Amino acid sequence: EAAGYCTLEYDTETGARGRRGARADALLAELTGAEDALVVNNCAAAALLVLASLARDGETVVSRGELVEIGGDFRVPDVMAQSGTTMVEVGTTNRTRLSDYERAITERTRLVLRVHPSNYRIVGFTSAPTLSELARLAHERNLLLYEDAGSGALLDLAPFGLAGEPVIRESVAQGADVVTFSGDKLLGAAQAGLVVGRREVVERLRRHPLYRALRADKLALAALEATLEAYRRGDAALEVPALRMIVATRERIEERTRAFSRRLRERVSSDALTSEIVEGRSAIGGGSAPTTHPPTALLALTHAALTASALEERLRRAAPPVIARILDDRVVIDLRTVSEAEEAELLDALASAASD
Repeated sequence: EAAGYCTLEYDTETGARGRRGARADALLAELTGAEDALVVNNCAAAALLVLASLARDGETVVSRGELVEIGGDFRVPDVMAQSGTTMVEVGTTNRTRLSDYERAITERTRLVLRVHPSNYRIVGFTSAPTLSELARLAHERNLLLYEDAGSGALLDLAPFGLAGEPVIRESVAQGADVVTFSGDKLLGAAQAGLVVGRREVVERLRRHPLYRALRADKLALAALEATLEAYRRGDAALEVPALRMIVATRERIEERTRAFSRRLRERVSSDALTSEIVEGRSAIGGGSAPTTHPPTALLALTHAALTASALEERLRRAAPPVIARILDDRVVIDLRTVSEAEEAELLDALASAASD
């Protein structure tokens, strides 16, 4: 439990001081096929640590099409500048060739960087070298290849409609020397920046002074370890909420929505609140898989006296808040994002909003 003791930096086998995050590091290495791993407090911190440790006072080669900005004005070029590395841009926004990287490498080059554009997609007339091709080039030139995988994934989610998200084990197998990705988002644990890669590379990061300033706290490590254990057991799709939502089928969601609608009718008169089950699309997230919208069944609600905006506001101000969408002038609720354990509270909130 969170209120109890934990062996944060204590080795129960030897009775001596241990290493923070050792269990999480070992699980990450096992699940990704990497030689070693470490955990910091978020993915931006992981990028800063990698760049400062491996490329400070040198050059890092990166495609112009991968100089991303994510939420909160976080921009890859700004992190690179803060780390002390010199950014060398190659290619164009939509097309970058292996030869572009090759021509940019000089005696000052320390890293070749690949950044996954988690929150947007460029389609059409595009081209980029594969990770394996970049690894071959980097290693021929005695350089390191670093992949910032963004959200990243420990499982291949393509069968569930999430094609194009890097699977970390594949990145390691294709030759990336170090890979960073998020502990939350697709992985579904606490906020954390996860680093996996070659043992000697990860050890350089662990020895850097920034590591202590950026390391994860014990609560984040506890949540991360529990989530990684679920992956290790093969139970992640059942136990990790984010994955459970992603893999839920439209048929199962419609079944739940129809049952919930019947319960709502027992609580609230249709004279006050009418409901209808309609076809719709779920939004996986802007920071991960921005173009993926799996089919779902939506519960569409119309209040007899309130506009859709007023009903949405009333639900949003409930305790606990209910965050719904407005579609075609109706409030819609997607049970993909509501656990079965939360249905009773949602029912109470809807009944209260309809009667006030």
